[in-house]
Amino acid sequence: MGDAGAPSERRAARRAAEGDRPAPPFDPELGAALAALDPRSRRPLTPERLPEWQALDAATRPRPTVEELRADGLFEITELRAPAGRGGPEVVLYAARPAGVTRPLPVLYYLHGGGLITGNARSALPRLLQDWAPPLGLAVVSAEYRLAPRARYLEPVEDCYAGLVATAERAGGLGLDADRILLGGKSAGAGLAAALALLTRDRGGPAPIGQLLLSPMLDDRGATFSAHQMAGHDLWDRTSNTTAWQALLGDRYGAADLSPYAAAARATDLSALPPAYLDVGSAETFRDEVVAYADAIWRAGGEAELHVWPGAFHGFDTFVPGAALSREAHEARTRWLRRILGR
Repeated sequence: MGDAGAPSERRAARRAAEGDRPAPPFDPELGAALAALDPRSRRPLTPERLPEWQALDAATRPRPTVEELRADGLFEITELRAPAGRGGPEVVLYAARPAGVTRPLPVLYYLHGGGLITGNARSALPRLLQDWAPPLGLAVVSAEYRLAPRARYLEPVEDCYAGLVATAERAGGLGLDADRILLGGKSAGAGLAAALALLTRDRGGPAPIGQLLLSPMLDDRGATFSAHQMAGHDLWDRTSNTTAWQALLGDRYGAADLSPYAAAARATDLSALPPAYLDVGSAETFRDEVVAYADAIWRAGGEAELHVWPGAFHGFDTFVPGAALSREAHEARTRWLRRILGR
């Protein structure tokens, strides 16, 4: 009788946990890059290792200066500060646009990755600017939201909301088009972007024209088939993911009534959201929660474009940017951005 009354997702996860289902193969080019890693660097994140993990990230992740971001005058960079919600400190924002362009530009409001526990607002800017700013006539605003465990529960998404409001309010003075703001992010940042789309919809805040969700971290429960199937295989697996969610949620971890502004997969109403682009790897912990989120948007009558990259692990295009699959993913994202901006 054990499984008879359990939801199908729980049964699938249990089968995967019991080893009934092998992990899908990695793309050969990506798999070779993984195999070359020192096994110690693939150890999952645990609560005991969190301080070490954060210290290593702070020491090794690039944090280019504002002058370096200007790239010898190619880009105009403005550092902004916005009052944070929920009594927090000011939110630092970096607004970047191609130099010499006089018309107001659409904006990609971008939230960096790092599992909610690491990362910084400046690290992703060089590649974003190089890839999309001049080719698409696009500005980028990157937000420095607070990180767990110092930040808890809704504080990071409140930071992101405060930064979004400030971006819209100050758009005119920055040469930005407040009516053409896209939300975007990768991993934890993409999860925050999805939650921010819900939050600004419900508060009647700035209305984004799209949401670019790259391998989004959407679900705190870790109960999907892929979360169990990819345990010990993906670069960011179920153990690491659980550690990160616990760092953010504290004693709310596992709560049945968790706010969708903390974990967007908890949302029951996905209507009236901006068009979404979602991508994820087939050999990735987040695969099933991303597919389910796209399906929920469609069921709510919304617009979503979903890509599941065969044999890709979490962060594949950051880890191996020159791989054929990484280039294909970049091209697909660029095509979607161009279509949304062309409307």
